[in-house]
Amino acid sequence: MAVKMRLMRMGKKKAPSYRVVVVDGRSPRDGRYIEQIGRYDPQQDPSLVEIDNEKATDWLSKGAQPTEAVEKLLNISGAMNTMKVRTGKIHTVGATAPAEASASEEAPAEVTAEPAAEAAPVEAVAEEPATEEAAAESVSEEE
Repeated sequence: MAVKMRLMRMGKKKAPSYRVVVVDGRSPRDGRYIEQIGRYDPQQDPSLVEIDNEKATDWLSKGAQPTEAVEKLLNISGAMNTMKVRTGKIHTVGATAPAEASASEEAPAEVTAEPAAEAAPVEAVAEEPATEEAAAESVSEEE
């Protein structure tokens, strides 16, 4: 069964409003739908676009094909970008997958503990020449 995401026309004559729905591709435009995931009202200024992004990305991951109009609405709501990030088509800097995030939170705690122990002697060594230089400057000032 080919599942599509498309607009279902509602409203009065000459005053359309639309539901964004998930339907079987063979069903008529205003026929039975599987799930309503949002609505679109072009009559308002600015146009109203309300889409449940979680449901939309869920259906996109299941293989539902959006029509051109619905794809534009999904871009406006941010659902298409979310889906592209999930599938790896868009790389975001500094963002990790949930499984990787929990592992990366534990790893840096262990890694930062070891360099901190190593960094302390380095700081002590770095401070000693500074005190010698300060002592040399104070001696030169006295002269």
